[in-house]
Amino acid sequence: MRLVIQRVSRAAVRIDAAIVGEIGPGLLVLAGIREGDGIEDVRHLATKTAELRIFPDDEGRFNRSLIETGGEALVVSQFTLYADSRRGRRPSFVAAARPEIAEPLVEAYAQALEARGVHVARGRFGAHMDVDLVNDGPVTIIIDSEDLGRPRRGR
Repeated sequence: MRLVIQRVSRAAVRIDAAIVGEIGPGLLVLAGIREGDGIEDVRHLATKTAELRIFPDDEGRFNRSLIETGGEALVVSQFTLYADSRRGRRPSFVAAARPEIAEPLVEAYAQALEARGVHVARGRFGAHMDVDLVNDGPVTIIIDSEDLGRPRRGR
């Protein structure tokens, strides 16, 4: 599972000009699921996201988490996070999980954030979405479950 996490002042997702998800201060999370990812990856990264200290304290240091600030999260599925553009001009997406696997895992990630007390808005899986955001900082963090020292199943 790969996450691109952006600290935002606000963010919204629109489909056909209608807002389907919107948050104030918090995190916009672009979530990609890879073949072989499972519920353990999802739960681990939800905890990591909720507890990641990327919000400033009174001295301006990154010492506060999403939970501590009462911030919100906007979760948007994005299979293109697994684009492989090493060869040719058209990226390959073969590493991305199939929709029937990815969709429930993205939803499980959002639910795991909610279970940690985070208000979560969502994009719509598989839809063409317009994402608006005001990046705060800017602060952008990329987290990959494969980089966290967790063993991969089936490899």
